[in-house]
Amino acid sequence: MGQHSLANLYPVLHYLGVPLKYVCVTSERKARLIERKFQGQKATTSLDEVLNDETVKGVFVAASPSAHFSIAAKVLKSGKSLFIEKPPCQSLTELDTLIDLQQRHHSPVVMVGLQKRYAPAVQILKKRLRKEFLINYDYHYLTGAYPEGNATLDLFIHPLHLVSYLFGEAHVLACHQVAEQAYLLMLQHPHIIGTLELSTAYSWTDAEESLKLCTKTGVYQLNGMGKLTFNPKSKTIFNIPLEKLHTSKSTIEYLYKQNDFSPILTNNQIYTNGYFNELLAFVSAVEGGECYLPSDLQSLRATYLSIPNG
Repeated sequence: MGQHSLANLYPVLHYLGVPLKYVCVTSERKARLIERKFQGQKATTSLDEVLNDETVKGVFVAASPSAHFSIAAKVLKSGKSLFIEKPPCQSLTELDTLIDLQQRHHSPVVMVGLQKRYAPAVQILKKRLRKEFLINYDYHYLTGAYPEGNATLDLFIHPLHLVSYLFGEAHVLACHQVAEQAYLLMLQHPHIIGTLELSTAYSWTDAEESLKLCTKTGVYQLNGMGKLTFNPKSKTIFNIPLEKLHTSKSTIEYLYKQNDFSPILTNNQIYTNGYFNELLAFVSAVEGGECYLPSDLQSLRATYLSIPNG
């Protein structure tokens, strides 16, 4: 029950009316504080108490990344549905272990919290790319120093998973470590090659996440999860670009843009960043009996294969 849970997960669950029965924390002191803050829910320091309760259908796990594998393994062995924040584990070997546990214990619904693929802008881009001839992309994910953890698994997993989702499984053509937690990568997907700069050598105050994608018809630009544009390429006559013959006005098309003026659900960052649709998908799957989600453990194998030093 850390800052991420309180700021991004719990508000969505409360909005959806999800009946939470337990909050599992690491100490009795935290448990008493939780019970005072969230009345009607039982706080416990025992995960076994939660897993042995037959009325509990699913478990949300948002703990320290180093603890995720052991917690996920216990939840999967219980046969309950699992939502686990990224990263679910620390290596490809551990990921394969979790996949095996899910299959052997028939866990109904398993989902990893990689919310960007559920963002409205990403969904629009994914749909548009079905009709495009892809050429290349350039992705920048730039933050400040990250001394509290493993940047490749805790941070860079987001862009690596997103390009795998958009373009398919990647083969690493080149990877250069330019600083302690900073990499330049070139990835080859089935129909496109792209470059990525993943770095903690910049600033948190001016952090940047941007994707520039070149296709046969034009250029897509995704800035964060809040704005997606398309700039069509100039037409040609006898292979000569018309823009070289006469000046033309820019015709940038806004495919998605977060509206900061109207304070409604769809303009909230929890929604535009994908948290809302992500949790809604998990809850709907658990209550509706669906057995597959696009961000399950198996879908992460391609991501783990492309993680630097993974």
